[in-house]
Amino acid sequence: MNEVGIVGYGSHIPKYRIQVEEIAKVWGKEANAIKRGLVVNEKSVPGPDEDTATISVEAARRALARANINPEKIGAIYVGSESHPYAVKPTSGIVGEAICTTPDYTAADLEFACKAGTAGIQMCMGLVGSGMIEYGLAVGSDTAQGAPGDALEYTAAAGGAAYIIGNKKSEILAKFNGTYSFTTDTPDFWRREHEHYPKHGGRFTGEPAYFKHVLNAAKGMFEKMGTTPADYDYCVFHQPNGKFYINAAKKLGFNQEQWKYGLLTPYLGNTYSGAVPLGLSNILDHAKAGDRIFAVSYGSGAGSDAFDITVTDNIAGAAEKAVTTETLLAHKKYIDYAVYMKYREKIRM
Repeated sequence: MNEVGIVGYGSHIPKYRIQVEEIAKVWGKEANAIKRGLVVNEKSVPGPDEDTATISVEAARRALARANINPEKIGAIYVGSESHPYAVKPTSGIVGEAICTTPDYTAADLEFACKAGTAGIQMCMGLVGSGMIEYGLAVGSDTAQGAPGDALEYTAAAGGAAYIIGNKKSEILAKFNGTYSFTTDTPDFWRREHEHYPKHGGRFTGEPAYFKHVLNAAKGMFEKMGTTPADYDYCVFHQPNGKFYINAAKKLGFNQEQWKYGLLTPYLGNTYSGAVPLGLSNILDHAKAGDRIFAVSYGSGAGSDAFDITVTDNIAGAAEKAVTTETLLAHKKYIDYAVYMKYREKIRM
């Protein structure tokens, strides 16, 4: 495969936030214990006019601003999410129309729990690398669901990031050195057709699910590239909560300086398909030429995609071409539980 990389990236996070204390108060729980256990302080909440499609469009427009390419040259659009607004009607087509890519491109909506966004990146890497298309757009975006009173309610959040993949050396901001995936049939988290909220295996979501796949994907990537954690400046992992993220990083041998920019869950919650794409976008906002990045996603069901990425000289000035992820994190408005219930349509007649 020819050299391929990221030529543009962009993110979007809804401005509304709800704090752990506000949710815990309603259900009679101890907020500080939850915050310590999950390493989460607050989460983002989509407004009544926001969904996976609107988040994806905003992120894609910012990716285009950084790539500075003609959107008509994008030959594929993949939107990965487990909260597509339509059961039958592609989110990817909405994004393509909104950014003026139509009609000469292929598109599809992807689902693999929280790793659907990174699966889209891999698909674009293959299409661009083979010469089938000039550019590909991959988006990971979600407005995650959590049943009232469930542990997921403290973390299930909203946000996403978009990546334009290309192969022109003069345009690549960060090149892909390699990718590796690890997949099994592990039913740790699921949602049946017509059900409003997902179910999960509680503690079973840890060792046999998240850690087994993230750690094995990481080790497979190390073996493939002949590297160790010491070879990387930054790392980012899927983050259903901050505790899992930090534990995975430590188990692999990474330190806080390497993982700090990728860890957004304490201030954002779990954005599912948007988690690793958003963490990576924050790293790219801070990265400089020559920096090397290690990224591993995770999707329940279950699988992980790992990436080895090197930042190029073209990264200089890229962050300033669109709003940064840190700026989006800082732009927030707190809401109470009643407004949260209304915005998330959890009050059903």
